[in-house]
Amino acid sequence: MGVFEEAHNLKVLGSGDRVTVLAHGFGTDQSVWKHLVPHLVDDFRVVLFDNMGAGTTNPDYFDFNRYATLEGYAFDLLAILEELRVESCIFVGHSVSAMIGAIASISRPDLFSKIIMMSASPRYLNDVDYYGGFEQDDLDQLFKAIGANYKSWCSGFAPLLVGGDMESVAVQEFSRTLFNMRPDIALSVAQTIFQSDMRQILSLVTVPCHILQSVKDLAVPVVVSEYLHQNLSSESIVEVMTSDGHLPQLSSPDIVIPVLLKHIRYDISTV
Repeated sequence: MGVFEEAHNLKVLGSGDRVTVLAHGFGTDQSVWKHLVPHLVDDFRVVLFDNMGAGTTNPDYFDFNRYATLEGYAFDLLAILEELRVESCIFVGHSVSAMIGAIASISRPDLFSKIIMMSASPRYLNDVDYYGGFEQDDLDQLFKAIGANYKSWCSGFAPLLVGGDMESVAVQEFSRTLFNMRPDIALSVAQTIFQSDMRQILSLVTVPCHILQSVKDLAVPVVVSEYLHQNLSSESIVEVMTSDGHLPQLSSPDIVIPVLLKHIRYDISTV
């Protein structure tokens, strides 16, 4: 295994002609897909990896300049697909990884047969005629809290983001992966994500997109999924799920896994 594969904890599971790539969001790692993977391995080759900066990756590999923009992660994704000689994949991107996949697909649309965006947002900050859910003050306080006492911020943030039952296994799981991140890296990643504005790239995406969204999500208001649908130039569909929270594949697998499987398996024209 090369240094690059090792750096991202790259895993390829299952068999089949078609490839599904699963990409996680902020504060988690590939373990966030544990309820989905068993349903895919019989029919697909499943690619799992950790974004640089995740607690499972070596912090020495984290380049603060490279990952100051989402493009740095998109370059990593393209390098992973190249390394594995993937010619085409179904890309499932959770949270920020949905935008990372979108960016990567603009330069190499041939590598993506479709992008499934779950809990995705092109911009978290409110703007004129745009509701992202956060004011700059909210974000400044968030960054200040991360910097001041990371451990205590994690224990407050995890239940809010996961939603639902405060004592749930999903909250404990997210708390664990969030707390595994090095605090300075977590702050840098949070700033990159929450200050990003990907609205201008949506019109450049040509790959079909399936937009899946929890009806209640602290980080992404439901209207954002409609915004994506209206502004992506590619063919797209939206499904709002009855799940609560930003990590529904972890907190509501019984609701979310069947929906994900449906969108992974079917063409956009038949769903």
